[in-house]
Amino acid sequence: MKETNQPGSVRVINLADAPGEKAAWDRPKAQVYLWAIVELLLVTNAWQISSALRIRALRLFGAEIGDGVIFRPRTRVKFPWKLHIGDRSWIGEGVWFHNQDHVFIGSDVVLSQETFLTTGSHAHRRDMALIVRPISIGDGAWVTSRCIVLGGSDVGSSALIQPGTTVQGIVPENTIWGSTDKPGPLGTRFN
Repeated sequence: MKETNQPGSVRVINLADAPGEKAAWDRPKAQVYLWAIVELLLVTNAWQISSALRIRALRLFGAEIGDGVIFRPRTRVKFPWKLHIGDRSWIGEGVWFHNQDHVFIGSDVVLSQETFLTTGSHAHRRDMALIVRPISIGDGAWVTSRCIVLGGSDVGSSALIQPGTTVQGIVPENTIWGSTDKPGPLGTRFN
């Protein structure tokens, strides 16, 4: 790993040497590129085409999606073969699954508008190698608008994530969780 260091300077990693490019694909290059085209035409675009058509395209590329799921426009899915969604869940407009590892969404889950789920990060101080960890969201949870859910997170059943929250780690079931609040049972008000 070539570093661009001067005496007394902070270590900087030469990104041209960073390992991990394409490490999370798990599929042939042709399939990944074909998915990118299908995603652009049927999933990511803003057209109000049927949710069923989006789901058929995702399933064709290996996504496991239960019955009665609603998949709104402008959604993005990096690797459909690493997406697992239970029955009757709602995926809001603009949700982005940057799923370099598996994402498990339970049944009756709501992921609201512009929520970003990312399973990947990098070994920042070492060599910028790709690090991936799965995400799990339990049955009945609601991740409200513009939240960020990081790899390794586990959102418990019937938890509610408040708007704009970054989730990292474990959210207990049946709690309201927010970036400025302490966790508490559903119905708890925070002052």
